[in-house]
Amino acid sequence: MAKSVRVSFYGAAGCVTGSKFLIEWDDNKLLVDCGLFQGRKELRARNWDKPEFEPHKLSAIILTHAHIDHTGYLPLVVKHGFKGPIYCTEATKELLGLLLPDSAHLQKEQARYMNKHKLSKHKPAKPLYELKHAKETLALLKTIPRDQETRILPKCVVTPRCAGHILGSTNMFFEIEGKGITFSGDIGRYETPILPNPAPNMVGDLLICESTYGNREREVRTGEVPSHLEKVIKGVVEKRGPLIIPAFAIGRTQTLLYELAKLERAGKIPTLPVFVDSPMAVDATRIYRKFKHDFDDDSQEIMAAGENPLLTENIRFCRDRKDSKSINSLKGPRIIISASGMMTGGRILHHMKQNLSKEETTALFVGYQAEGTRGRDLIEGEKEIKIFGEKVQVRAEVEKINGLSAHGDKLELKSWIEGCDGTPAKAKIVHGEPEAASAFADLLYKELKIDSSSAKHGETIEV
Repeated sequence: MAKSVRVSFYGAAGCVTGSKFLIEWDDNKLLVDCGLFQGRKELRARNWDKPEFEPHKLSAIILTHAHIDHTGYLPLVVKHGFKGPIYCTEATKELLGLLLPDSAHLQKEQARYMNKHKLSKHKPAKPLYELKHAKETLALLKTIPRDQETRILPKCVVTPRCAGHILGSTNMFFEIEGKGITFSGDIGRYETPILPNPAPNMVGDLLICESTYGNREREVRTGEVPSHLEKVIKGVVEKRGPLIIPAFAIGRTQTLLYELAKLERAGKIPTLPVFVDSPMAVDATRIYRKFKHDFDDDSQEIMAAGENPLLTENIRFCRDRKDSKSINSLKGPRIIISASGMMTGGRILHHMKQNLSKEETTALFVGYQAEGTRGRDLIEGEKEIKIFGEKVQVRAEVEKINGLSAHGDKLELKSWIEGCDGTPAKAKIVHGEPEAASAFADLLYKELKIDSSSAKHGETIEV
């Protein structure tokens, strides 16, 4: 008789962030993803709770991809005594070299801000973890290949395949004690630039599937993005002002560069100065170019023709502050891509402060803008926003392009499952708000006849 395998849900159950899933069999404890909770205050507060598993007793950790809501808790687990291997793809390892030290820096800055303004009940407020814990974490990373089986623990073989979400992202099939468990990770969109479509994997006894957009079908398909971007840029050329784009440093910035370069090569837009003004975006773009063998067929064809799919004719990467400040003295049409994507901090604030009050400026939003952010205020038509404590009048034209999300909608998630080898006996739905997760569970039950339900935080099931 096959032994039981237990799966516990310690994050991304009833919410979108904090992914942590513990698999246990015999004396083995394998953690799949190790993310920070983000978003609402009550969710962020969970990061400070005592871990719901014993870090020093974990046999290993394995990561689906590099985003902080899947990896940002790692330094805290290391701080609490974990010393085992952390498995991931080579590209994920490279990206974590950027993300984890940056996360430690943000933790430190947040503690400093709380102390300065006396906003914490702790005296003094301290960061969740420090840079040394991030560095200790990076030393534990071990790479595994995609598209082949790798034995990572006794009686545990994993097969990662491309998830099409960000560079290095995977979905994973585990064979443990004769049981088959599949984790979707975050499933990307189909027919998006740079990365291949999400690859199907094997499914068996249990499927654990994300549902970020599990209750939504895209109004704008990815193929409509270039024409919208072309229209915006032609308007910028007419006004002879700057186009300022807040964009996430990893994934979104590289997609924008791809679309801009493609429009340039086709002669649909003139060659304009393009500034990538974010140290992390500069480094992330370098990593994307390093892993060009992971690109999709269209990108491979562009490279075979002697072109670079991520480079426009007049692109400038701005790492230091001097280069960043020099952009403000320029005139004429130009494109500035900077972080953060929701205007919650970073160099984008300096560019917006300098230019939002000018009618010739265009501000373009290319991603989700959370409630309470400056980005949300601008797309909702606010005529005045506060930046660095000063009120800035908004006379710029504000545009928004949908369709650039790196998450598949409900139809794309369903298509990925239908393409997998086999039919899962059971599915637990994670990484979605309650309404999205419940709706996607219902869809799988009604349309694919899969026994599906939303995972609950702290729930343990036996496979």
